[in-house]
Amino acid sequence: MMASFGQRTRGYPRSRGRAGVRDGLDRGTLGIIGTICAVAGFFTLGIILGPAALVCGWLSMGRAWNPKSSIPALVAVVLGAIDTLLALLFLGGVSL
Repeated sequence: MMASFGQRTRGYPRSRGRAGVRDGLDRGTLGIIGTICAVAGFFTLGIILGPAALVCGWLSMGRAWNPKSSIPALVAVVLGAIDTLLALLFLGGVSL
């Protein structure tokens, strides 16, 4: 029988691949980034930051309409939609 050279996996269940890979941003961070994009979009570059806020909020909700998931995600989606609509109206020449 060969020695294992200290590679114990019995006491560490995460070392066997059960935890999964955690690459990228988590949902909470995406919601906060989306909210920041939505608020900044009201002041500048609304045509870019509005859809970015929509995407970040939607991904933060888990790609399904789940308003109970997190408040920043819901704020990002709603403000991003309003921001995008206002930017499109402004580009179309409609004055409010």
